[in-house]
Amino acid sequence: MRRQKELLESLYERFNKREFAYPDPITVVYRYNNPPDKEIAAFIASSLAYGRVAQIIKSCNYVLKRLSPPYKTVKNCTEESLRSRFSGFKHRFTTEEDLIRFILGIRDVLDRYGSIHNLFISNYKKTDKNYLAAQIKTVETINRFFHGNSTLLPDPKKGSACKRINMFLRWMIRKDEIDLGLWGDLPSSKLIVPLDIHMHNICKSLKITSSKSANLKTALEITDYFAKISPDDPVKYDFSLTRIGIKFGIKEEQFAEKLKIKSI
Repeated sequence: MRRQKELLESLYERFNKREFAYPDPITVVYRYNNPPDKEIAAFIASSLAYGRVAQIIKSCNYVLKRLSPPYKTVKNCTEESLRSRFSGFKHRFTTEEDLIRFILGIRDVLDRYGSIHNLFISNYKKTDKNYLAAQIKTVETINRFFHGNSTLLPDPKKGSACKRINMFLRWMIRKDEIDLGLWGDLPSSKLIVPLDIHMHNICKSLKITSSKSANLKTALEITDYFAKISPDDPVKYDFSLTRIGIKFGIKEEQFAEKLKIKSI
């Protein structure tokens, strides 16, 4: 796999830079200096990261402006104060009620565990192959405030690729020009690729997968492939691969053809 690694490393070196970060939702987190604020802002921003990019950034800015500073405001919020702040809020399928229940779930985590990190690590075992089990428990803990399905935290047990929470974990655990590395006590080797339709199409174009569905099974398949190339950091190339279409307007289905790659 030497050729594959050389190709992916060249893409990483070229595109995994802060100058290419915008309009990725992680950019709204860069404005914070306090690690607890970064963690809360990242969790909220990643959970809102579905739909059109412009709307994602707009919604993230709207929510975080009303939760400033994020850690202190969420920890001390009440349901009444949230209803006042977010009356009429709407982000695609996420309603005012969804957002309020979500923030109350985070507040409960801060009260009981002190941080999302502490909750997550309490559900993690070093013998786990990846972070899926800890992810499931974390989602269950926060989603207990929902009466039905959450639009912000999909349930991994239902087979969803859960792109947004895997992206959040990438931000928290990895450390480079893009990712924050706040959870440095957890290994990058157990991260799962944040799979959405764009990454799925890129991986199909590169013949990494033939699966027709961007679900959890496919996310694990793709992660296993990248783990053969980069065992300690299988999601290392996630950001740079998805930047190419944004930078050059290349459709994911034409990724290999345009870059003159037969396959990897």
